[in-house]
Amino acid sequence: MTLREYKMDSIEMRKAYANTLLELAKSNPNIIGLDADLMASIGTDKIKDQIPNQLIDCGIMEGHMVSAAAGFSLTGKIPFVHTFAQFATRRAYDQLFISGAYAQLNMKILGSDAGVSAEHNGGTHMPFEDIGLMRLIPHATVYEASDATMLSYLLKQVADEYGIHYIRTIRKTAVKIYDENETFEKGKGKVLRKGKDVTLIASGIEVIEALKAADLLEAEGIEATVIDMFCIKPIDDELIIRCAKETKGIVTCENHNVIGGLGSAVAEVLSEQYPAPLRRIGVKEQFGQVGKMEYLKQVYELTAEDIAKAARQLV
Repeated sequence: MTLREYKMDSIEMRKAYANTLLELAKSNPNIIGLDADLMASIGTDKIKDQIPNQLIDCGIMEGHMVSAAAGFSLTGKIPFVHTFAQFATRRAYDQLFISGAYAQLNMKILGSDAGVSAEHNGGTHMPFEDIGLMRLIPHATVYEASDATMLSYLLKQVADEYGIHYIRTIRKTAVKIYDENETFEKGKGKVLRKGKDVTLIASGIEVIEALKAADLLEAEGIEATVIDMFCIKPIDDELIIRCAKETKGIVTCENHNVIGGLGSAVAEVLSEQYPAPLRRIGVKEQFGQVGKMEYLKQVYELTAEDIAKAARQLV
């Protein structure tokens, strides 16, 4: 069986972040980048000399950093806040919720090393709950970037939109999915492949696993629709319902706990608007651990083979 070849991107996700932040900051003096002792990890140490008055290393004080971002927002600045995803959400949650969202302020949060992409940083640094936490914040927008093209586009988009925005990402190289001229609309998913038998709805690094699963299923005569649901809140209800009507069931695929994330969001839409068979691929009642990403995908059953197995059950 010959499967399609998927190529790695030419630019790391962290470089895409740093380059885009530099571009935004140069064009708008109100853009302020904040980090919590991770500028070298996300690549902004390479650009700090070009925008020295618009980049601040707050040290290992994530709650303080978010509170500082709230202060900047109150003065009309547009803060872009980065740290690892578990610190950006779990550790600084009260500041995000009260100082940011409750106060109706303007913050752009980048949570990196999402899920199993934290690799050797291990269980304490491996967030499987960050999307769930951010979905609970009223009026927050929640994205998960699939490749560097998408990440750059989303950063520019949220810069122009007021409110709390969370973008989840990996730091290193992703598989390239999109051309440079692609656009990404808030509240809409991307149809990457069309099939009549089953729908695979994925986000982040699981998008490529869903595409590979569709290849496996195609070899067995099963046609799969593949959706990149990069905007998890607000989610594309219309697309989910259409896919539920057009295929025999839906499999959600996420590098996150099956509770609270993409799987839960899709389940909520289906249960309230169009009940349909659903399987959720994701982390189930487990904490993170040390390991390479490909190994951890197998441990947590996040691989293309796991997705294809769930799809076969539905078909």
